[in-house]
Amino acid sequence: MPPRDNPSVRQVRLGTELKRMRLRAGKTAREAAGLFSTDQSRISNIECGRLGISEERVRKLAVYYECGDAALIDALCAMTNERRGQYWWDEYRGILPPSFLDVSEMEHHAEYLRYLQPVTFPGILQIEEYTQALFRSALPRLPADEVRARTEHRLRRSALLDQENPPDLEAIVHEAALRMRIGGRKATRKQLEYLIEMSERPDIMIRVIPFASEDFTRLTQTALYAGGVVPQLDTVHLDNSYDGRFLDTPTDLENHRTVFEVAEQASLEPAESRSFIHHIAREL
Repeated sequence: MPPRDNPSVRQVRLGTELKRMRLRAGKTAREAAGLFSTDQSRISNIECGRLGISEERVRKLAVYYECGDAALIDALCAMTNERRGQYWWDEYRGILPPSFLDVSEMEHHAEYLRYLQPVTFPGILQIEEYTQALFRSALPRLPADEVRARTEHRLRRSALLDQENPPDLEAIVHEAALRMRIGGRKATRKQLEYLIEMSERPDIMIRVIPFASEDFTRLTQTALYAGGVVPQLDTVHLDNSYDGRFLDTPTDLENHRTVFEVAEQASLEPAESRSFIHHIAREL
């Protein structure tokens, strides 16, 4: 099988974790290649996500690298069994930017989700009118069919919340996001009412950082923290109007856990946040 041209962020992550395991063991890529009687380039392609690897070989590498973390090894083995085309977002491959699909994949496999939003709401909690307005205002302007595809994809992400065991979700939004009239007064009110409705679910927590808060000033970029089945597989996605970045180093993860903790301390309690949103919706 030829190397993948555009591996997903999850395929890259599998390779990254295998590389980290190898480096901790003090082994070279050439030594790992010798284990399978192959060449070093194959190991390099596996470690950058361009080639897949079987569960059997992951377990064989784990033994060779003397990794005793059974939970991590099991999680990596589960990732080897995933195939492109088996999930709903694969329908948009070649239609939408790969980062859109990577976020869907990231949300789908997460044990819990934490969003930090400065001026908009998490995509997974957006209504159609709000989402359409966001994509229609993009610069450069998007063609109508692109707006439709992006809107449809974003709305389908919310199906995750209706499955039998949805991930726990926490969204920390700034008051600025509540007051931005994206799509006009009517669409904004409808969006706020939807947030209030969703915040009443036991698995969803929405918190608001009011303008009056003096304790948190770092909310300048949208961030998603997705908890993995083991902490080593946690991932952060940073998003803006032009680009998106996925972070997974231990330092980056620790830094963003701290950011979320500080943001939570600066925010209103869930019940108070719900009342706050309701008050702003009534003003519209």
